[in-house]
Amino acid sequence: MWEKLQRIWKITDLRNRILFVIGMLVIFRVAAHIPVPGINTANLQQFLSGNQILGLLNIFSGGTIENFSLVMLGVAPYITASIIFQLLTMVVPQLEELSKEGESGQQKISQYTRITTIPLAILQAFGLLQLLQQSQLDILGTLTPFRFVAILLSVTAGTMFLMWIGEQITEKNIGNGISLLIFAGIVAVLPQTVQNIVVNYNPADLPTYLLFIVIAILTVVGIVIINEGQRNIPVSYAKQIRGGRGAQGGAQSHLPLRVNMAGVIPIIFAISVILFPPMVAQFLVNKAGIIGSLAQKTITLFNNQLFYGIIYFLLVFGFTYFYTAVIFKPDKIAENLQRQGGFIPGIRPGKQTEEYLAGIMHKLVFAGALFLALIAILPLIVQAITNSQALVIGGTSLLIVVSVAIEMTKQIEAQLTMHEYDRV
Repeated sequence: MWEKLQRIWKITDLRNRILFVIGMLVIFRVAAHIPVPGINTANLQQFLSGNQILGLLNIFSGGTIENFSLVMLGVAPYITASIIFQLLTMVVPQLEELSKEGESGQQKISQYTRITTIPLAILQAFGLLQLLQQSQLDILGTLTPFRFVAILLSVTAGTMFLMWIGEQITEKNIGNGISLLIFAGIVAVLPQTVQNIVVNYNPADLPTYLLFIVIAILTVVGIVIINEGQRNIPVSYAKQIRGGRGAQGGAQSHLPLRVNMAGVIPIIFAISVILFPPMVAQFLVNKAGIIGSLAQKTITLFNNQLFYGIIYFLLVFGFTYFYTAVIFKPDKIAENLQRQGGFIPGIRPGKQTEEYLAGIMHKLVFAGALFLALIAILPLIVQAITNSQALVIGGTSLLIVVSVAIEMTKQIEAQLTMHEYDRV
């Protein structure tokens, strides 16, 4: 390990990339502690402690809501915009054609996603401010129209700033920038969590802590197995005769198909979607008539751990399939193999190769999605036994942290390998 760290430090380009990413994450954490003026943070923390949904959202934002910071919305609006456009790409022919135009098409879709993030951030900020205004606690103080608009614009600008940071990190090929921001937000609250556990330690809770350790170990082991698992499809390349120089080619290779190509993205998507209905319901719960009644029923429904667990399981499972379908294109792979003179032994090039790869990937994704969804709801099962809310937050947070850490490690190792090839 120390030898690898020394190698990373000696490679100037890689060292500068890592230092840049660290610098961006430090800027994010500094921004997370710049509060909007005039907020009663003590009352806000009291309100969040009694609200499960907002409390969970605060955890994943790295405490930015608790501080009512300029970046309190985190990257949630950007993630929502990304989900919207990935869904639209599959159902809108114009966007589907745009996605097939290569890098230029992807840049246009990315631009549309950035633009859509702005109204989504304004809408989310508006809903959160309205929700805090409805609270019995004096959180916002005197909220004049000018101050209301100023807060809306400030936190929206904060979200766009985080989106820019995430894209800058992604360009350095050290990890997905948005995932790393969520990773940094979760890790930032770990010291406070550990401190609370130590301060509030009760010998009677020892079985609960032991169960949490078991959950943590199972989660780490499971995520490592799923992320590292892959099936190697053998590929042969036909020999070619060129210019009387004899036969060339005939090499043997393999095509690696990972069990979980989607990585941590399904978890992030699932959390974003599952938080949306109760957030809207919280905003409408004080309305009179059928709207307030439906909002209250929605909140009650999502507070039901059985319902919450089933929806969470299905979302993680479904998003794993969905995101894999977005990034894995068997038709493109089959076409590229045929152009390069490659074929899978026993499978005809072209359509049969495409169908074969799609069938193999379907089986792998089913196993990966099922395992990932089970790990996601495992802390909920333990919570039903121990009645400890910390286990739910800790398990899901650990799931994201481990996945992002593995992804970041693999990209750094890839950079090291490329540097070795450049030296040769």
